[in-house]
Amino acid sequence: MAVGIGIAWGRGGMLTLGQGVFFGLGGYAMAMHLKLADAGPGGMPDFMQLYGQLDELPVWWRPFASPWFALPATVLLPMAVAFGLGSLVFRRRVRGAYFAILSQALAAAMVILLIGQQGTTGGTNGLTDIQGFFGYDLDDPVNQRMVYFIIAGVLLGLLALARQLIHSRYGELLVAVRDGEERVRFLGYDPASVKLVAYVVAAGMAGLAGALFVPAVGIISPALIGIVPSIEFVIGVAVGGRATLLGPVVGAVAVAWARTALSERFPGTWTYLQGLLFVVVVAFLPGGLASLWALARRRAERAEVHK
Repeated sequence: MAVGIGIAWGRGGMLTLGQGVFFGLGGYAMAMHLKLADAGPGGMPDFMQLYGQLDELPVWWRPFASPWFALPATVLLPMAVAFGLGSLVFRRRVRGAYFAILSQALAAAMVILLIGQQGTTGGTNGLTDIQGFFGYDLDDPVNQRMVYFIIAGVLLGLLALARQLIHSRYGELLVAVRDGEERVRFLGYDPASVKLVAYVVAAGMAGLAGALFVPAVGIISPALIGIVPSIEFVIGVAVGGRATLLGPVVGAVAVAWARTALSERFPGTWTYLQGLLFVVVVAFLPGGLASLWALARRRAERAEVHK
């Protein structure tokens, strides 16, 4: 998730406050497949039988029973939604705060939609009690460790892809659009298309993150994909350093670790600590944690000059 935000926001200047939408699309696609794989008699997930609102599996659920459909959908579905939304937004030259507010509103709308469809999406509870992952029992510590290695491998692969994208001619053009969109347009390029590619790539990465989140945690719900989680994703990227390759990853891991460690000790004030962390980074360390090395090196060089 952080790698994609780093590309869209750090390199492209698009403050994406609604990445929870794409995270949720990928997560629900994976969870639907795993729930169908574990379904009992009748082929209906347990929560549908519990609520008793349906007599048979909804038509739009049925394709997710096949892994050949569900796995590509975790990435292609978020990318398709991002392409449709981005085509409308960027062609109309919506950017800056307006783009951020629009993406945030999209996250809120998706949460409302999921909560209102309790019989087919689990409502506020979401899809829970994910027990299996392509035939493997997720309660087994060995299988849990294997899921972790899969996630780590995917992360390394996405970092390699992001590095290739950033250092390509397209990456330079994306930075140019961020710093001077009108100048790029006068040079004959279409800034909307340039930004659209970055937005769609970030959505695909977010969808993949959501798909891998499900077997790791065993749940996907509206509370995990709304406005607050989307903002937390951005905070992690800002803390790490949005304009670098590894900064977003470091920041996301640091914020996630702090949430686990500090929320247990300070359950009532952790949210305020998180907000304070974001304010301090933006005000005093705009380059994030990744800029500490550069600052230390510059200070060392100045010290050598004074000697």
